[in-house]
Amino acid sequence: MKGMIETEAALVDRMRRGDEGAFEVLYARHQPAVYRYALRMTGSPAMADDAVQETFLSLLRGSGYDPGLGPLRSYLYGTARNLLFRMWGAQGREEDIDPATADAGPDPLEGLEAAEQAALLRQALASLPPHYREVVALCDLEELSYAEVAEILGCAVGTIRSRLSRARALLAEKLGQYRLSAGRCGA
Repeated sequence: MKGMIETEAALVDRMRRGDEGAFEVLYARHQPAVYRYALRMTGSPAMADDAVQETFLSLLRGSGYDPGLGPLRSYLYGTARNLLFRMWGAQGREEDIDPATADAGPDPLEGLEAAEQAALLRQALASLPPHYREVVALCDLEELSYAEVAEILGCAVGTIRSRLSRARALLAEKLGQYRLSAGRCGA
C-alpha cells in the first residue's frame, strides 16, 4: 500500500504541474469505484455522473488533497460524499432510490434465481437510510477497511462497526420480508 500511496502522490504532483497523462491515470484508476459509490447512494446515473465530475474537478483544481494525510481514494470518496449530501440538501435524502439503477455493474451472479436474489438485495440496499447505505457500499461492496471508511465519513471506527451491524440487520430483515411476500404471491 505504501508504494501505491507514493505512486499516487507522484501522479498528483505531476498532475498539478500540468501533466494530463497523470490525471488520466488517476481518473482511470479511481473513477469506477467513485461512480459505483455515488450510484449506490443516489440511484441516479445522472447524479452519480455529476458527483464524479465535480469530485475529479476538485482534485484537478488542487483543492484539499494532501498525500501526506492519507490515500487518494479516501479523499475522493469523502469529496463525492460531501457533494452528494450538498446535492440532497442539508438533511440528506431519505426517500427510496430506484432499485433498477442501484447497481453500477453487471450482475455478478448467474442464473435466474441468482439474478432475482441480486435484485432483492439491490432493492433492500436502496431502501436503507443514507448513513446505513453508505457504510454497506464502502465496507461490503467497495471492500474498504473500517479505518478507511471512518476517515472518509469523519467518525470513529466504532461508529462504522455499529452502523454496519445495524445496516446488515436491516438488510436481513428486509430480505426476509421480500421473500415472505414473494412466497405469498407464488402460492
